[in-house]
Amino acid sequence: MVIVYLLAFFLFLLGVGYVAKQVAGPSLTEWLIVSFLLFTGSVIPSGFLLSALDLTASTFSWIAATFSVLALHLGIWKMLVPVRQEYAVSVILNNRLSTFRLWIAELSPYLKFIFVFMFGTMFVIGVTNLILVLFTAPNEWDSMTGHLNRAIRYIQRGTMEHFGGANWNMDTYPKSVTSIQIYSYLITGGFENAFKLIHHLSYYITLVSVFGIAQRIGRNLSASVFCALAYGMFLDFLMQAVTTETDIVLTAYLSCLLYFLFTFYNTRENRYLYLAGLTFGIAFGHKATFALLLPSVFVLMLYTVFLAPDLKVFFDRFIKLAAAIVVSVMIYMLPTGYVKNIQVFGHPIGPPTALRHQSIERFGPLPNLVKQGTRNVLRYSYDFFNLDGLRNAQWGYDINTVMRKPLVVIEDKLRLRLDEEKVYAIVPFSFQRRFENYNANPYWGAFGFALILPLILLVFVRVFWSRVHWFLALAFILHFIAVSYSAVYDPFKGRYFIETGLFGVLFLLLLFSHHRLSIIKPRRKIWKGYVALVVVVACVSAVMSVYLNIRCLPFPAYGYESALKADRIKFQTFARPDITPAYERYDSIVPQNATVALATTNSDFEYPLYGKKLTRKLISINPFEEGLRPIPKEADYLFYARSVINDTSKIKALPGDLRLGSDTTLTNLDEKGEDYYLRKLR
Repeated sequence: MVIVYLLAFFLFLLGVGYVAKQVAGPSLTEWLIVSFLLFTGSVIPSGFLLSALDLTASTFSWIAATFSVLALHLGIWKMLVPVRQEYAVSVILNNRLSTFRLWIAELSPYLKFIFVFMFGTMFVIGVTNLILVLFTAPNEWDSMTGHLNRAIRYIQRGTMEHFGGANWNMDTYPKSVTSIQIYSYLITGGFENAFKLIHHLSYYITLVSVFGIAQRIGRNLSASVFCALAYGMFLDFLMQAVTTETDIVLTAYLSCLLYFLFTFYNTRENRYLYLAGLTFGIAFGHKATFALLLPSVFVLMLYTVFLAPDLKVFFDRFIKLAAAIVVSVMIYMLPTGYVKNIQVFGHPIGPPTALRHQSIERFGPLPNLVKQGTRNVLRYSYDFFNLDGLRNAQWGYDINTVMRKPLVVIEDKLRLRLDEEKVYAIVPFSFQRRFENYNANPYWGAFGFALILPLILLVFVRVFWSRVHWFLALAFILHFIAVSYSAVYDPFKGRYFIETGLFGVLFLLLLFSHHRLSIIKPRRKIWKGYVALVVVVACVSAVMSVYLNIRCLPFPAYGYESALKADRIKFQTFARPDITPAYERYDSIVPQNATVALATTNSDFEYPLYGKKLTRKLISINPFEEGLRPIPKEADYLFYARSVINDTSKIKALPGDLRLGSDTTLTNLDEKGEDYYLRKLR
């Protein structure tokens, strides 16, 4: 049966490619981007439809639904794009390969060194990441508590309707990406690592989009390739390529949206307005933090679309783009869970507790919001100035400490007390974050603080002038401000800045186009040497980030074994090692086909409890803020946290309950696990 599923998947991909050819212009870049959007744009509404019919677990229903939605796309796009230029993708591919070979041959020795170094680095980390994607199980915190946990629960229940999970994300998080994950898992015959398909694909689609945007802006092949390769080594973006984190997918959607906006600016063809509208709805339906990007997106819409020669042209463009956005929002955003959240919790994001945990509400009155938001701007700016990747090694850590000393002295002399004020923070700011934190969640690395951030500032204050880059600088600043003022400080928000990086990486175009910054002009040995040094440091940092990522190590390091050989339970509870003994004992006792009632807390890891084959059925009986439910009759076991079930609760702890043995001696943890017990019910 798996062969049938995979054959259907292959045919679906062929169909996506065919429909994309009817929509996209004769460009390999554009065909790949449109194919990606048609893939996600067909799977996501299929998931909503099947959920309503209680068919979420039916693979054949997914096959029928995705083909049907794709056929609907074909009909709609043929009406929207009645005049098309016929072309063969294979011919375009061959042309691009010929162009690439000619381009390589004509590069100067200096640029050859840079590009060979960057391509070599990308090859090494690309192959390594693919191996890690295919052969290591997911183990990210949010996936263990929410994202993947609910994907399996939706499959078990046959629907994506609210059911009351212990973690608020189980019910409240938008379901778009979950639809894609469920489809990927089922269509591959239950291959667990297919959950990572959309995330790993998003990494490469983003690079394709960055290349395409750079081409639309600069029309310089060397500059466009440089931008794409550099963005591929933005460290947090690179790290998410092997995970099931959701920010990398939002980054891919944003990159596609920017591509269509800049392509419209160049061509003035209406289809790019429709494609931009489609992408807008998919992006907003993916994650609510897209709202933080709206000011930046509007600024770039203003530059690419709304600066029209007269009011008639303006309104014509506005109506077409607005109509496309409205339709896309109705199909891809509203059904993803925002409306249901309003019905259940009274807010599109979720319950009040979730909002207060990390939102603008924790700042209190407006004056404090202004104060703390401004302090966050400074804190996040300091976080950018690190040799992330390199400081995974002691020598890199030492160099990083010396490099940052002037910044620390400045902060001390100005009496900013950024690291002393700890109230308005998820994790307090520190000039030297814990190794586990900066190892797993780096920022941009050398490209960011050594090249891009200075260029953004200099362009914004017009020391160097480029009209399009001034708008990009404004977009960057608006998103930086939105992240800083929207919630209390959280160093893990470095992941949000991978989206900001899409605006920032395009400033590297100036290294090839601006007469005062160009590295293709003769002489300028010091400037060229500096740029080459930054490239080398960035490449080495990227390799060290991948090979010394303690969350997913390709080879043993720091006393940890390779992720490719690690025990599953130990690997998946990596972020909370104190619970590992309890989970290992649970896994050795409970049969793989058992039904287990869970009385767990909001932050408990539940995903490992499904078992290696994800076949145990889990039933939550302690929904978030709803109180305990009775133990269901079909349950074979009860797994509970001691803080949930006690002698005064609705379900009493019994003397015969087996204490599973969490390690209470461990310290310096991000969050301590619970004391877990197991009860055999029948």
